[in-house]
Amino acid sequence: MRRREFIIGSTAALWPVVARAQQVMPVVGYLSARSAEVDGPMLAAFRQALAEVGYVDGSGVRIEIRFADGQYDRLPGLMDDLIKRQVAAITTGGGLVTAEVAKVKTATIPIVFNVADDPVRFGLVESMNRPGGNLTGVTSFQTVVMEKQVALLSELLHGPTIIALLIDPQMPETESQVAEAEKAAIKLGHQPLVIRARNDTTLDAAFADIVQQKVGALLIGASPFFLTRSKYIVEQAARHSIPTMYWRREPVEGGGLVSYGSSTFEMYHQAGVYVGRILKGEKVENLPVIQPAKFELLLNLKTAKALGLNIPHTFLARADEVIE
Repeated sequence: MRRREFIIGSTAALWPVVARAQQVMPVVGYLSARSAEVDGPMLAAFRQALAEVGYVDGSGVRIEIRFADGQYDRLPGLMDDLIKRQVAAITTGGGLVTAEVAKVKTATIPIVFNVADDPVRFGLVESMNRPGGNLTGVTSFQTVVMEKQVALLSELLHGPTIIALLIDPQMPETESQVAEAEKAAIKLGHQPLVIRARNDTTLDAAFADIVQQKVGALLIGASPFFLTRSKYIVEQAARHSIPTMYWRREPVEGGGLVSYGSSTFEMYHQAGVYVGRILKGEKVENLPVIQPAKFELLLNLKTAKALGLNIPHTFLARADEVIE
């Protein structure tokens, strides 16, 4: 046999092997109630963690990504699509609204969630240490953090005022958020005002109400919809000179005043670590739900100056990051 024929024959013999290798590349799902525009940092942290345990996107694993763009009624259909693609595991982003859809849709595919409240109380897992079932993940316990957010926002104000809480009534954890924020505001001598918005129309109406009520400060409740509309919210807060506290760093990087909450990188990096461990054979029911070890305080000093706020030195000293 001539050398050329041997090489061609040998290469052809490898084709089935290559094909089988391509077929066995694991596929994982990423389901978010938010949008591609705002999920960049989350996806980067998720991909980095997978790569660290040997699953590089596009070579060691394929990630199927689906966004609901703040329209929660799209989540069931997006979840169905991921299931049809026979994914080995799914990470959910956007809080309980996404995790609950995933739980309803499958009892067999491992789900690694990112939520803002107690996953035991809402029935996602049996316990924090031993979740049972097919769900585990990370929780920021945002409801508990809201007391701290109100206290930090209060430090930036000139005295007692109306603090509005903008919340998304579609989120299962809404009432817990309201109770904690109201209690914290009253304790500090402020008057709480709850304002609800679920879509663009009601968000416009919410800011009209905020202006009419002469609100002195604003606290944004955790919501995928609000994050997809963070540019609009930041613009409205600036236009009406309202000091505003956010639960995530991204709006502050975009011009918002201040944020306090769990580290986005830490939460989604941990989700990637868990998905990697599941791909390597670990059982999801044995992976405890993780609580973030780090909470970040960010301040946009340029925005503070535009609002005419004198930031105490003690506040600046506690900030993890000051954007100037």
